[in-house]
Parts: sequence; C-alpha cells; structure tokens
Amino acid sequence: MTHALKTPDSSQKSNKALYGGTSSRRITVRDIAAAKERGEKWPMLTAYDAMTASVFDDAGIPVMLVGDSMGNCHLGYESTVPVTMDEMTLLSAAVVRGTKRALIVGDLPFGSYQEGAVQALRNATRLVKEAGVGAVKLEGGERSAHQIELLVQAGIPVMAHVGLTPQSVNAYGGYPVQGRGEEAAQQLLRDAKAVQDAGAFAVVLELVPAELAAEVTRILHIPTVGIGAGVECDAQVLVWTDMAGMTPGRMPRFVKQYAKLREALGDAAKAFAEDVVGGAYPAEEHSFH
Repeated sequence: MTHALKTPDSSQKSNKALYGGTSSRRITVRDIAAAKERGEKWPMLTAYDAMTASVFDDAGIPVMLVGDSMGNCHLGYESTVPVTMDEMTLLSAAVVRGTKRALIVGDLPFGSYQEGAVQALRNATRLVKEAGVGAVKLEGGERSAHQIELLVQAGIPVMAHVGLTPQSVNAYGGYPVQGRGEEAAQQLLRDAKAVQDAGAFAVVLELVPAELAAEVTRILHIPTVGIGAGVECDAQVLVWTDMAGMTPGRMPRFVKQYAKLREALGDAAKAFAEDVVGGAYPAEEHSFH
C-alpha cells in the first residue's frame, strides 16, 4: 500500500518563513540556510538599542545587524573606523535584550580582526559571551578567509561582507561601486567563493553592480544580502535610520525611505516646547494633587 506524500499546508509554510513566520523561538543560521533552499527572500535592518530593536522584532524583521554603522548614525563619528569593541559589545547586548525572535549579528569593528585569526576569535568570542549575539560579521573576502574559518571551527557563525567594505574608506578615498570591469568582477567572485569555502553562512554584497550580484547569488549556495546590489540577492539590508528617514542630508541612490521620522520627531519636539512655553503643558490631567 502506498501513501501519498503530504505537502505542507499554509500554516506550516508560514511557520517556517523568516518574515511572517509564526515561530517565536530565536532564528538561527540553519533557518537562514533553509530559506535559501526555499528561494525565500528576507529583510535585514540595523539596530543599535533595545527599544528600536524591539519595534523591529515586533514587526517581524528576522535578522538584525548591530552594525559598525553605529559610528555614523548613532555615535556621531564621521565614519565606522573609530568604533571600538567596548561600544560594539555594549550596544549589541542592548539589541539582544530588546528582542526575542530575531537573529542578532554583531559587527567586528575596524582593528578587531585584521591582525589575524586569533585576534578575530578573541573579539568574536566576546560578542557571543558578553553581548549574546547569535553570529558576527566581518569585512573582506580572500583576505579574511582564515579568520572566518577559525571562527566557524570554534562554533561562531560568520556573516561575511564583500564589495564595498566601509572600514576601508581611507583606502578607497570614498564609497565607490565595486566590481566594475572584468578584473574587478573576477576578484569579487573570488572573494565571495572564498568566504563561502571558509564557512560563512551568508555574505553581504555592498555597492555591487546588479548583474554581478545576481551572478554571485546564482553561484553561491549561501544567501547573499544586498545593499546597493540589485534585486536578485536573497536578502536586503538597510541602515534603519536611512530606511526610516532619520538620517539627515542626501541619501545614497540605493536607499528607499519608508517614513519621515526625523521630520515627525522634530515636529513633536517643537509641539512639546511650544506647550511648555505657552503654559499648556502640563495640563490638569497631567498633574497630581
């Protein structure tokens, strides 16, 4: 007697989904790998504090990056370069405390892994033990493969980052698109394959021509996370202050703003100030007797 294979019903499918899934447990790198097999696209946002992270967790964002972008948009630095391990550990721990479901990925900041694999392991271990992150991220392709390999062997999941690597801003002289031209494209492909071979569970592709990012996504069996890398990547990430319209000034071409939070927050501050100056706040309902 034969039995027909059962296909998962919609509730089972939604339970497995990274975004919109019904499971309340922490998402893991195994879930990320399974999403690649299903062809499921998923979103990632940065987060730097418990309250903002809790909002994104409630919204169903499955992966949050405590990025060294905190240097620019949270700590007031001109670039990511000055961010320290102390700052990264402190804010990563806050994001972990503010979430229940999302996989939290902590960045290894500039100077925390470039000396070699032992330094990388020491600092990645700190993020896992002290902050409680579920994975770490570091920049570089072939040049960082040995660090990735040692971390993975030690049981620390690694998200790689190739293309534009912002920690190298002084070497680049800015933030140019990477992978244009045959030689540059071949190097990016080598970098992507190197981090996969080293054991990375995913790789960020930043400021990469869409066609090249599509080719990398097709070739790799680990997910690609695009930022300025076109629509064919498996996932997309944005800095949350850019996404929500909190960052002042001109946005990069790849940013889509989904709110005008800076304007709304400024309006709220002005309304509060005007109420205080005019004597409208606190009113009777805000007072005790």
